[in-house]
Amino acid sequence: MDMTQSLTTFEIPATMRAAVLREPGAGLKVETIRTPHPKEGEILLKVAACGLCHSDLHVISGAIAFPTPAVLGHEVAGTIVELGPGNEFTGLQVGQQAAGAFLMPCGKCAECARGHDELCLNFFNMNRLKGELYDGETRLFTTDGEPLAMYSMGGLAEYAVIPSTAVAPVPANIDTVPSAILGCAALTGYGAVRRGADLRYGETVAVVAVGGVSTNIVQVAHAMGARQVIAIDVSDEKLAPMAGYGATATINSTTHDPREEVLKLTGGRGVDVAFEALGIPATWQTALDVIADGGRMVPIRLGGGVQTAGVEINRTVRRSQSILGSYGARTRQDLPAVIDMASRGIIDYKDVVSRRFTLEQANEGYELLAHGGIQGRGVVDMSL
Repeated sequence: MDMTQSLTTFEIPATMRAAVLREPGAGLKVETIRTPHPKEGEILLKVAACGLCHSDLHVISGAIAFPTPAVLGHEVAGTIVELGPGNEFTGLQVGQQAAGAFLMPCGKCAECARGHDELCLNFFNMNRLKGELYDGETRLFTTDGEPLAMYSMGGLAEYAVIPSTAVAPVPANIDTVPSAILGCAALTGYGAVRRGADLRYGETVAVVAVGGVSTNIVQVAHAMGARQVIAIDVSDEKLAPMAGYGATATINSTTHDPREEVLKLTGGRGVDVAFEALGIPATWQTALDVIADGGRMVPIRLGGGVQTAGVEINRTVRRSQSILGSYGARTRQDLPAVIDMASRGIIDYKDVVSRRFTLEQANEGYELLAHGGIQGRGVVDMSL
């Protein structure tokens, strides 16, 4: 089979709808733009759903700098409808259901060669800084030929070009629309537990701030044998479902002192690992306060703009505590693992998706997200 030719068995329209950010603070506007096509080592996905993530929200508000005009959206699921050249050994096929990961390793830089997809030099230097793919060009253009920057694959659109390194097939028993969260919320949660914390069986865990990613941290930590999983948040409503995902205890930090409560639950020791999932100084402090001597604090959430958090130097040194940042996961290894866990019912991806929006309602979804109005994860469902 000649992979250098289009293997399209689907009718692909010349144009598509996409939610475009024209400038920070202006919100998203659905426009008709050209349908992209894959180049070397890429695929075209007909998007079934795209998750709404705080990282997009930071770009929309201008808290994280990114070129505009742009198409955001970086956790997607759908159907592969076209293969670019260079896919001979990927195992990807037209017609497959697939999930795309937000971390799109180039597969060729020094970090990718070491197996550290999460540190891919070209992903950060080209995609995250310039909105380009790895030939130095975007795949997205308006009908007038104006280039549109891509935040990851630009998934808030009817079609998305994704490097094959960031795509994995999903089995038939996976529900396609909610499976969009597997490529970011679930992948980031898995990466935090498996890579960031290197969690060991029988260790104790706290998860500070409950949302789409941290719900998956709770699930994965439980699945990997954590003896205690303690969820901490300011909202009883968000804490309520955590027991169903594997939390052994919950703490409302507005009514109880998190440190005191964690010490009570752990026999005065604290937890082996605390995951911080909000990206603000207050939750950093809480996460540091609840770890045991020799414990690890794993922050996984980007803050808006340039933020700093204080660390007590002597305590960190004397108690041999560690701060281990975790950004996503090792896509090529970990995305298939996450999909397998979802397929076998080890993690629940369906119930994490609590809200579905049309593409035209994406702004509404992000507004709710900004004000804590979405429990779990919201997705844009392209069938609506």
